[in-house]
Amino acid sequence: MKKGVWFLFFALLFAACRKEPSPPAQRDPHLLFRSDFEGGVYIDPVAYEDNEDYRFIRGTDTVTGFSWPITVLGAHGSALHYIDDDHHRAVYSEIRTVEGPDGTLTRALYSAERYDLGVTQCPYEILNIREGTRDLYIRYWMKTDSASLFQPGMWRVLFEYKTKGYAAGEGFRLIAFIYADEEGHPYWHWQGDADPQHPLWEVDNREIPVPVNEWFLNEFFWHWSDGADGRALWRVNGRTVADHRGPTTRNHQPVDFIMLTQIYGNANPKYQWVDDIEIRDTLPVITVHLSATP
Repeated sequence: MKKGVWFLFFALLFAACRKEPSPPAQRDPHLLFRSDFEGGVYIDPVAYEDNEDYRFIRGTDTVTGFSWPITVLGAHGSALHYIDDDHHRAVYSEIRTVEGPDGTLTRALYSAERYDLGVTQCPYEILNIREGTRDLYIRYWMKTDSASLFQPGMWRVLFEYKTKGYAAGEGFRLIAFIYADEEGHPYWHWQGDADPQHPLWEVDNREIPVPVNEWFLNEFFWHWSDGADGRALWRVNGRTVADHRGPTTRNHQPVDFIMLTQIYGNANPKYQWVDDIEIRDTLPVITVHLSATP
């Protein structure tokens, strides 16, 4: 056999046997917290002195084994925060037994805002975060009322985080809204800003319908970064509302606190239910549940 033929033979043999390098393995997301509000989970009615009317959710979920308050990212003191609440008459929260996303009875966090006194709201805040430069993935089922959604010019907040320095104009806020246009048609709005009047980026989504009087799955994920590799993802029922690529902070400020659930807006009265909260340290490859239908 001629030298050139032998060379070609061995070259083909080598190419056939050589294995392509495997892509980097996707790290399994580590479960940091999960609660369905079952068993011994309750809202502590005690108003602790010098605590700005924070009310703690306490107890161990008998389904998941996780205990409240939430302590992800090194947080402590996490609680419901009553603001401009008129002694809990304007806004309040309680844990109720309702029909859940799969059609069976479940315990869920119910929140209602009857009227507004300026900045009336009652978020569940993950507070005093010590590890605010890490990624986080949050998901939960949610249901809102229908009446408040269709008021022209309506806005209501579902979720947000703020970094250190935000109040002084040196930080960053990531925030999820439902807006309604001047004809009263609701749509999604995802925003990162330096203050409420100055969005650094914003995304509207009118293609994915806003569910009315039905449970929907919210998923939020961010990769904290001052640079182009930052990411802020919001999905509803497995569909991408917005996937921003770019900064998710300013001035290298870490996340200060997270408003995991929020009831706040200009249309009242309004109500909402939240259930099956799950928090992981990175984005899962596949979302298991895409709708409330079992």
